[in-house]
Amino acid sequence: MVVSLSCREKTPRQLALVRGAEWVWLGVLCLFAAPFAAYAAPSPEINIATYNLRLDTAADGANAWPHRVEAVKALIRYHEFDIVGTQEGLPGQIADLDAMPGFAHVGVGRDDGRNAGEHSAIYYRSARFELEKHGDYWLSETPDRPSKGWDAVCCNRIASWAKLRDRASGRRFFVFNVHFDHQGEVARRESAKLMLRKMREIAGDATVVCIGDFNSTPDTEQIRTMQTALRDARTISAEPPYGPQGTFEDFKLDSKLPERIDYIFVGRGIEVLKYATLTDSVEARFPSDHLPVVARIRLP
Repeated sequence: MVVSLSCREKTPRQLALVRGAEWVWLGVLCLFAAPFAAYAAPSPEINIATYNLRLDTAADGANAWPHRVEAVKALIRYHEFDIVGTQEGLPGQIADLDAMPGFAHVGVGRDDGRNAGEHSAIYYRSARFELEKHGDYWLSETPDRPSKGWDAVCCNRIASWAKLRDRASGRRFFVFNVHFDHQGEVARRESAKLMLRKMREIAGDATVVCIGDFNSTPDTEQIRTMQTALRDARTISAEPPYGPQGTFEDFKLDSKLPERIDYIFVGRGIEVLKYATLTDSVEARFPSDHLPVVARIRLP
């Protein structure tokens, strides 16, 4: 029979041995626990994309939206976009994409701040990301209401944003999606300044991704302005960029894609693992007049 001695019954030598053993075990535990305490699990990877849908107009004939909508949805599914910012989507197009299982979206119409006109919508996988906040503003001197800015001639331009929480990691970040004017040079320059100002105002020091159709080539003042605060995902990708540099093909398969006007910009600490301009076509037709741009990123 084994008899357990209480501390009161143990001799001084026995107490010393017990306490010595406790310190040994504590040291062993610390030795094994230290590496795990210092290790922070990396953030899950996120596929984030920007995609100008081309508005729904019958004038496009065989390239009109009804002939392309299923190809657009199939592309988003196949390439496993987790978040995609769209541009030019009219209410009917937004409704069509809302039918994609597993996605939700934020963003309003540029004409009335509700549903009229083109959207700069942000679609996200609702099972993975929790929407905490969202909003919209116009690219103009009066960004809080529907308006044209500077030398823009034809239409209002809008930016939409979302604050998301990755349910898997708990990390929070902001996504901004924008469509710059295609005619006004001053409007494009001033829009870049406004974007940086609004991002500071809305997101502060939080993690930020900015995506969109900037209607601007890399050598322009407005793109250099964006790069003063954010990094171009194409230039910092850990793997060499995949696909062409140009992103506007105008539905022409033989286009040499001279213009790069769609971008993904990321804030500090974000890793860009891969970057691609996708050239998917279906039966010799592109799903849009722009190529989608996608980056696989990891949040800090």
